[in-house]
Amino acid sequence: MINTNNLINADKAQKTRRRTIKKITPQRLKNIGLYYLQRFESSVENLRGVLRRRVDAYAKENPEWHKNEAYEWIEDILVEFERLHYLDDERFAQMKVCDYLNAGKPARYISIKLRQKGISETRINDILAEQEYDPLQMALKLAKRKKIGPYRPQEQRREFRQKDMGTLVRAGFDYDVVCEVLNMDFEDEKL
Repeated sequence: MINTNNLINADKAQKTRRRTIKKITPQRLKNIGLYYLQRFESSVENLRGVLRRRVDAYAKENPEWHKNEAYEWIEDILVEFERLHYLDDERFAQMKVCDYLNAGKPARYISIKLRQKGISETRINDILAEQEYDPLQMALKLAKRKKIGPYRPQEQRREFRQKDMGTLVRAGFDYDVVCEVLNMDFEDEKL
């Protein structure tokens, strides 16, 4: 007969054990960066943040270890990855803008997200201009995906107007665009 108390106690002990963080070396940082880039496209600034968080976590566990040298390793790794075209801010920004536009995100949202990843405002505006960004079309796309505004049944539109307006405004669309979308009927639809 199996003693369930022993199994439960063993499970609890295993959960409470802390995961030890492996020692940070230049090669380990490089491997972490390569593994990250295998799974995700990234900007230079974003990968810098990923690697710095790993260094900071190790430094927190090992207070006698100095992380400044590791930060220098990170910069060397980033330069090498850019030289090898593993990292390309232009490619990353183009891809993200296309993804966000396909999802119906407004320019304000796109700009904020890309600036968080270290892409310059002028570069973001240039890419948006190349994409022929139309806020009305993006708002309609979002409304269609969320089934709000003109995509809501006619009998519910008046009742949910404020909620639909809030959804579109919080998404980052201008008030005029939101009003235009909410006043449309399916016949007015431009998609």
